[in-house]
Amino acid sequence: MQQILNFIIRNKNFLLFLLLFSISLLFTFQTRSYHRSKFINSANFLTGGVYNTANDVSAYFNLKSQNQLLAKENKRLNQLVFNTVIDTATYTASTSVNYKFNTAHIIRNSYTNSNNFLLINKGSNDSIKEDFGVISSLGVIGIVDHVSANYATVISILNSKSRISAKLKKTNHFGSLTWNGKSANTIQLTDVEKIAPVAVGDTIVTSGRSSIFPKDIPIGIVSNTTLDATENFHEIDITLFNDMTNLEHVYTIENVDKKEIKALLEGLNE
Repeated sequence: MQQILNFIIRNKNFLLFLLLFSISLLFTFQTRSYHRSKFINSANFLTGGVYNTANDVSAYFNLKSQNQLLAKENKRLNQLVFNTVIDTATYTASTSVNYKFNTAHIIRNSYTNSNNFLLINKGSNDSIKEDFGVISSLGVIGIVDHVSANYATVISILNSKSRISAKLKKTNHFGSLTWNGKSANTIQLTDVEKIAPVAVGDTIVTSGRSSIFPKDIPIGIVSNTTLDATENFHEIDITLFNDMTNLEHVYTIENVDKKEIKALLEGLNE
């Protein structure tokens, strides 16, 4: 208390000036409309800036929950898109239940080896199984390889052992998607018939000829094409839509008819 009194005594002239100055400002704002409006505008500007900054900070810390909501919404949209069949005769849409989607998060990713794998935070407890497809919002990522209770490994498309059926979007000519191990941004499409009209800039998508991926999931753009040694097939370089070095949110794909399809094909081989 004594220190407060000493402070007031030492600064009595300055404190008296502040008091009188504040009173004069108060009378000015009350009696002069112009000054009052300027003060209110300035106060609104300052408080608006404070609230805007506080909102930006709150939005930043809320990004994780917002991303999770977006991932769930994309999951719902994927199921709607890839389970809808268009009748080209009547141009009507019907819905099937061939594919189920689930969200997952990549917690480990390799892309510098010849055989790269990813690790996702979903496993058998989340109904994840081997041979589930894995995609992002931009396109194909890989195929589930091994599953534990809470995690699963994924064979990346940047893996020399990976084989995925893909096609030219404009013509439906298909081939096998492989990787030559040279670039994390470029993969190859082989075994495409020579008669297929391939051009730089063409879009490559999944063919739907396997029981893993629905058709027409994006993969990338043709960046170069040549003929193989026999000159019977195209060897096509594809620039990926995905940046495989920067992955986070993904979706797993389950073909609910896979067992039925597999049993039928095994019966043909017997």
